Amino acid sequence: MATTHRNHGHIIARGGSEKAALAEILGRADGLNGGYGGTFHLCDPSLGFLSTSGIVGGAISLAVGGGYACKQRGDRSLTMALFGDGALEEGIAFEALSLAALWKLPVVFVCENNDAQLWTGAGSKSNEHALHDLCDLPRLCGIETTSVVGLDVWNIEETLKRAIAHCRDGRGPAFIEVKTQRWPGNRTQWPSMATGRTEISMATGDVQFLAQHLDWFEEHDPVLRLARNLSSTANDAAERIHKIDVRVTARMQEALAFAESSAEPAPQDALRHVFA
Repeated sequence: MATTHRNHGHIIARGGSEKAALAEILGRADGLNGGYGGTFHLCDPSLGFLSTSGIVGGAISLAVGGGYACKQRGDRSLTMALFGDGALEEGIAFEALSLAALWKLPVVFVCENNDAQLWTGAGSKSNEHALHDLCDLPRLCGIETTSVVGLDVWNIEETLKRAIAHCRDGRGPAFIEVKTQRWPGNRTQWPSMATGRTEISMATGDVQFLAQHLDWFEEHDPVLRLARNLSSTANDAAERIHKIDVRVTARMQEALAFAESSAEPAPQDALRHVFA
């Protein structure tokens, strides 16, 4: 797996340590990478995280290298690239997609397009694309391409399963565009807690929404939407969701305490891993 900067959710979902991840974000010695990477560069090679790149588009090329290694191993392993829509503006994106297709590498490219609402012509695009459909770029290389709505968790799961099977069958790379809405707190250059702390009780109606971002809470917040859908599937679903939330909240509080109490890296370690 190769992912973009600020990939906190990706590495936790993969099974990374919340304690070590938060310590790394704070630049502490107990961090995943000893505090060297910080918030942009969380990675854990023991979990298959090759690296992460603060360079826009960097994850795409790293994943192609991973895919090449997987093909050489011949064990049906594959690599996944996770990147944003802006990465497809970079020249490395076309080169990487072209090589992956040419060599039939087992790579799943996942583009998280959080500019989806701007591609309709409403407002100005933040992207510098001549493309009106991001999927046109991988299609040009003959890559199997799918576009899905980011809020549909079950459809995303099935789409990923098909893409993974496609790669493992030796049919080359696959490209998935996941269309998402940008979180209100990230619609400016510097993120802010515009919507406040997400309470899982918002999904069950026990906590009221902030009126200013009502559309986000009701329609676009992926966690609340999933919790709301699950709550309607069984009588005890809401209770189980609340129990999970309590358990996860406690884990994160423990992780934060660990990170805050972790030591700063020693000054003499500043030049470790430096080649020259």
